[in-house]
Order: sequence, then structure tokens, then C-alpha cells
Amino acid sequence: MNVHEYQAKGLLKSFQVPVPEGGLATTPAEARAVAEKLGPGKYVVKAQIHAGGRGKGGGVKVVDTPQAAAEAAEQIIGMTLVTHQTGAAGKLVRKVWVEKGTDIARELYLAVVLDRTAQRLAVMASPSGGMDIEEVADKHPELIFTTHVEPGQALWPFQARKLLFGCGLSAAQVNAGTALVQNLVRLAWEKEATLVEINPLAVTGEGSLVALDGKINFDDSALKRHPEIAELEDPEETDPLERQAVKQGLNYIRLGGNVGTMVNGAGLAMATMDVIKMAGAEPANFLDVGGGASEEMVTKGFEVILSDPNVKAILINIFGGILRCDTLAAGVVAAARTVQLSVPLVVRLEGTNVAAGKEILAQSGLDFEVAGSMKEAAEKIAKVVATAQAR
Repeated sequence: MNVHEYQAKGLLKSFQVPVPEGGLATTPAEARAVAEKLGPGKYVVKAQIHAGGRGKGGGVKVVDTPQAAAEAAEQIIGMTLVTHQTGAAGKLVRKVWVEKGTDIARELYLAVVLDRTAQRLAVMASPSGGMDIEEVADKHPELIFTTHVEPGQALWPFQARKLLFGCGLSAAQVNAGTALVQNLVRLAWEKEATLVEINPLAVTGEGSLVALDGKINFDDSALKRHPEIAELEDPEETDPLERQAVKQGLNYIRLGGNVGTMVNGAGLAMATMDVIKMAGAEPANFLDVGGGASEEMVTKGFEVILSDPNVKAILINIFGGILRCDTLAAGVVAAARTVQLSVPLVVRLEGTNVAAGKEILAQSGLDFEVAGSMKEAAEKIAKVVATAQAR
């Protein structure tokens, strides 16, 4: 789960990470009031969406007066902001964060990220902040410094100092920044975040360190242990079908294609999407119904998939292990009748009692196509979609 910048900064502040003073606004009048409360000086008005690159897209403006802050908010609120992370459709801006301007001498990068390969938290720092860290890694990998946190332990002070010295900070700044880095790790550990990123971490004209931006991602599976984090979710920033799927207990991710998929097992789901693309079609979603692909679960899966108007056909790819193919086939038939399936369906079954499962599908009287292999299933579904598009 992602959170907005203003929410991330609230969490950073609660873990003693310095952030600029600011306030949230949903109208120009509120933006003016926030600026007036902050006092004279410069103000930064920032669009609040779950995407980076907001400045390049026109979603960040620096102004000098409360009136100018209101005018900037009027320009930003209600705009569809397009960045390299939103895609061409962009995202609607519903609110802005207005904060006190900072006297910036240098910009650094600092992050704590879950390193899945090392199976522990990694802490990354770079003297090249304020830009995409992927670009820095590609062009100047020597400017990224990394250390790992041993499971069950805190980040040692010497590890933090080594990172900060690598960024070219003075001894006094390193001493002050050591606690900041350790607090960042503590936030990630205690709240079970997969990413806590500050980009940029500013060195001010006075030499202090301030987090000018914040991005935090949380482990969805851990949210039940952190209701205070779950409450931060902004439903306007998530796909409505994905929200519906979560309520139904489904592992669903919406994609941009027209072939709905329903598979048991994440690995098989990924492979299924690959063969669909190899056959010349495009998957509309990732949907893993897990090992318990019951009639109820299949029905819920159909309902979510068919809610996507782009779906022209559905491919079900099931490997029956503990779940027998005949049990699954009966569930698919019943679910198809329940939802009154109106798009072509290709089913590929393999595993325990596969012959009985195929017989149930054949005797159902429904318009199914049964495939004997993943390749055949993908070719069949691609042909069906191509025919539908040609009409």
C-alpha cells in the first residue's frame, strides 16, 4: 500500500526525522490559510497523488505570497497530472500540500528498502538527490552507497556514518544525520514498510538535514497488524476493481489488455500472461484464486473480471493438485451459469482427475473451449479476441 507525501511526512516527523512545516489543502482558500499560518517567506505547493515526477508535470509550484499559494492551488487542484509514473491517462489531483520553503544548499538521496534477494532491509544513500535514483544507478553506480541491516538488529551507528561520509557531509552533519538514518530504519522495521524513501534529503544553507519529500510503501500482508497504517489508504488512488477484489478476498491486479485470466498459483499466473502475450494477445489482469478455487471463489473471480469493459474473452488455467480437476470444473460450470457468462471462455485443466474434469465441461452445454496445453489455450484465446476485434 502506498501513501501520500503528506502522510509520509507525518510518519517521518513522528520518528524524529526533520520535515518542513506545512498543511493540507483541498481548496485555494485553504491553501491561502495554510500559507498565512506558516508566516512570511516562500511556499511550495505540491500536488498529492501516488506518483513521482510531479514537478516535471506541473504539479509543484514555488510561490512568494499566500495569495500566490491560493492561485497555485487553483491551478493544480482538479488538474489531471501526467507523469512518467501515471501513464498517459494521468491522475486527478484532489488536494495539495503547502509547506514552508527551504533554503537548499545540496540535495541527497536516502532510502530504506526491503532487499528481497538478501532477505533483509537495505539502506541506500547517494550525494545525487532530487533525481530518479534509477538514472543515478544506471549512469553513476559509484555514487550509490548501500549497507544492510541484520535481522533483529538496529542499524549500527558506524553503518550510518559510513553512508553519510560517502555523501560528502561534514563530521558535524554526519553526527547529526546518524540518528536520522537510524530513525528511518526504525520506521521501516516497526511499521513493516517495504520502502521508506527521502528524495531529496536537503542540506540547508545552515547545514541541517531536512526531508523535502517522502515516499513510503507498506507490506499489504502486514496491514492487519497496523490498523493505523491501513487507515491511511486513499481509495481514490486505487483501481476500483482492485478494491472490489480485495473485499472479495481475491489477489487481483488490473492490466491494460482484453484477455481476462483466472489461474491458481502466482507462478502459473505469470507464465499464463507470458504465453498470452507470445500468442499475440494482451492480458487484462492478474488473478490468482489460490489453492481453494471453489465455486464461490470462481464466481467472485468472474464478477471482477467481467466488470472490466475491456475484457473480450477469459482464459482459465488451473493445475489440479490438492484441488481435483473434476471439482474445479463443476465449480466453473456453476459459476458461469450464476454470472450468465457472456464472453468466450477457454479452459485449460491439468492434474488430478483431469479427464473427469474435461468431461464435466463437455457435458455442461455451455460454450466452452477446452485446451490441452498452455500454448494451445493461449492460441485459442488470441484467435477468439482477434475475431471479436474484427467484427
